[in-house]
Amino acid sequence: MRKIKLGASDLLVTPICLGTMTFGEQVDEPTAHAILDRALERGINFMDTAEMYSVPARTETFNLTEIIIGNWFAKNPAARQRMVLATKVAGPARGMAWVRKGSPDLTGADIVAACNASLQRLQTDVIDLYQIHWPARHVPSFGVQYFDPAKDLPVTSIHEQLEALGTLVKAGKVRAIGLSNETPYGVHEFVRLAEQHGLPRVASVQNPYCLINRTVENALDETLYRLGVSLLGYSPLGFGLLSGKYDASGITGEDAPNGRIALYESVQKQRWGRIDALEAARRYNALAHKNGLTPTQMALAFCYTKWQVASTIIGVTSVAQLDEDVNAYGTTLSAELLAEIDAVRWQMRDPAV
Repeated sequence: MRKIKLGASDLLVTPICLGTMTFGEQVDEPTAHAILDRALERGINFMDTAEMYSVPARTETFNLTEIIIGNWFAKNPAARQRMVLATKVAGPARGMAWVRKGSPDLTGADIVAACNASLQRLQTDVIDLYQIHWPARHVPSFGVQYFDPAKDLPVTSIHEQLEALGTLVKAGKVRAIGLSNETPYGVHEFVRLAEQHGLPRVASVQNPYCLINRTVENALDETLYRLGVSLLGYSPLGFGLLSGKYDASGITGEDAPNGRIALYESVQKQRWGRIDALEAARRYNALAHKNGLTPTQMALAFCYTKWQVASTIIGVTSVAQLDEDVNAYGTTLSAELLAEIDAVRWQMRDPAV
C-alpha cells in the first residue's frame, strides 16, 4: 500500500488508518489485538486513538482504548516501530465530568498533562501525531449546525495551545501535531500563528467525511489544499448507515443489528441517528446495488479515491470487517456513478452534520 506524506511533516502514512474507538466497549482486548495484528498484515501502518475513547464516552471506559493499545505495543515492540501512532487530547468536557473534572477549557498545561498520561497508557516514548480532539472555542460540530456568538465564551487562546504543543515537540514527546473537528477559521489561525511565532505547523485535520456528511467540501477542502494540510476523514460508513445493514430494520427496531447506533441511545440522539440521515443512506445504498457494488464498497471507494482525503479512518469490530474494508481499496467509481452520487447529495444535502 502506498504512503502519503501528512502535511509538511515527515510522517508517511497509508491511505487507510485504523480507528480504534470501539476498543474497550464493543471490542474486547483479545479481539482488539487480533485486529491490530491483522492491520499490520494487510499493510496498514497508521492508527488513531484518543484519551477519550472508547465510544460512547463514559467514565468506566475513559482512557481504556489507549491502555489496550499500550498492552499490544508491550507484547509487540517491533509493531510500535512499524506503526504511525496518532492520539488526541479531549477538548472542553462538554458535560463529561470525568474529563479534567468537567473543565470548560483546554489550557496549555492541560495539553501537556494529557500527553504525558497518554504516553504512559500507550507504553511509548513518543506520539507520532498528537491532535486536539475538538476546539476549546464554540464551533458548530457534533450535530450543532450553526455558529452562535452568544456561546463564544473566553477560553485559552490558540497561541497558548500551540506553545504547549511546541513544548511537547521540542521535548521529543510528539513528532507532529494535528486538529480534529475543526473549521476553516481554526485551521487558518493555527497555521498563521505557527508561522508567525515559529511554532509547530499543523500537519492534519481529522473531520467527518462520508456520503451523508460532505461538509468538508463546503470550504474546508480549499483551506486544507491551499495551506498544505492533510485531511483524515472519519466515519466513512456513517456509523454503519452506509453499510446497508440498517436499510430494512431501521436503527431502533427489534430486528436492528448490533451496531453502534442500534446499541447506544446516546448515539441515536446524535447526527448519525437522524431520520433523514438514514433516508439518505438508503438512497446511496440502493445506488450501490444498482451499480453492482455493496454499499460498503461504494461508500469506502468514494472516500478512498477523493482528492480531498489523505487517509480514511476505518472503525471495525472484527477482523472480518477489517478485511472487508481493506478489500474495498482499489475499487473505482465511474464518472456516471459519481454524477448519480452528486445528484443524491443535491436532493438530500448533508443530513448527518
